[in-house]
Amino acid sequence: MPDITTRLHADATPTAPALVLRPWSPADAAGLAVLRGDEALRRWTSFSVEDVPSAARWLREQRRGWDEGHRFAFAVEEVDPSGTGGPPAGHVVLKDVAPGAGSAEVGYWTVARARGRGIAPRALRALTDWAFTTFAGDGLTRLGLRHQGDNTASCRVAGKSGYELAAVLSPNPPAHPVQGHLHVRHRAATPR
Repeated sequence: MPDITTRLHADATPTAPALVLRPWSPADAAGLAVLRGDEALRRWTSFSVEDVPSAARWLREQRRGWDEGHRFAFAVEEVDPSGTGGPPAGHVVLKDVAPGAGSAEVGYWTVARARGRGIAPRALRALTDWAFTTFAGDGLTRLGLRHQGDNTASCRVAGKSGYELAAVLSPNPPAHPVQGHLHVRHRAATPR
């Protein structure tokens, strides 16, 4: 079972700094509360932080997932050449992990300043590689990624991360009020 000190890395590219993926911490509450005005985040995700107290609740939920061993959420930070990270540029999560289950789900979001810069695919690939390595002994061979069907940016991120479109999903209110897409990646698959 991974512990709360787990850190993942994505190397720098010629046009983007390295990334560090680290578990969220209580110190992130104020920075999360600032995101309440991010309309794209509200439109495409279930992120429901309104203020510092609701951010603290959200962070406790992320910690509880680690403690219970079924949800592993990471803050994504860009790291400068000195190794110093900045405020979180995004979030990736491995969820619905269960011993003996062959599949789980991933999710992600990025803050406005990080969109369109290749951060989401790099972070998602790092999370995916970690998930398949860490949970191989538990039988994990398949990861799914769901998003709203009209979210073309998420389709691009999925493709860049080696997740193939597997199904168009019918609306299922209230959790999924509009048509969605399911992308899938298998452990043996190689990202593009």
